[in-house]
Amino acid sequence: QGQLVESGGGSVQAGGSLKLACVMSGSFAKINAMGWYHQAPGKQRELVAAFVGGGTNYSESVKGRFTISTDTGANTVNLQMNDLKFEDTGVYYCRAWGGNDYWGRGTQVTVVS
Repeated sequence: QGQLVESGGGSVQAGGSLKLACVMSGSFAKINAMGWYHQAPGKQRELVAAFVGGGTNYSESVKGRFTISTDTGANTVNLQMNDLKFEDTGVYYCRAWGGNDYWGRGTQVTVVS
């Protein structure tokens, strides 16, 4: 059974940067997409960046500021977040999906003034 573990969250000033990492371990079956979701306080979880359909997709709210990448040798999917805004605050989850669906437990990002 595959596991996803996120890291890299923390508190950062507005305009600053953070890099999140999602380490994949174990066996993943029927996966054809991977991505990062953001859940702001009191709101639903939303997809912000993903590898899907052979390309990358970004939500409008993060386009130009966030970059998703992979480190194949480390079995890691990263999310580089630049020019962070207060509305980027929340929990960030890693997900791998296709025929099966895998989620990490999330990492907290807090943007402060």
